[in-house]
Amino acid sequence: MADDKTNRGPQDRSRINFSEDYEVRYWTDKFGVSKSQLEEAVREVGSSTEAVEAELRRATLSGSKE
Repeated sequence: MADDKTNRGPQDRSRINFSEDYEVRYWTDKFGVSKSQLEEAVREVGSSTEAVEAELRRATLSGSKE
């Protein structure tokens, strides 16, 4: 199924997809992080939104990532 370009949220909210700019903007806004921070978290734990959110919280609490 093709993406509906009028829908500015992700099609699959359980995964982070970097192929669409509007999806990257959605996740960076939702988590309050930069694109590079989001990319680093995805590299660390995969594209699951739950895992990425937990990684970003862990990184924020430990102060190990900017």
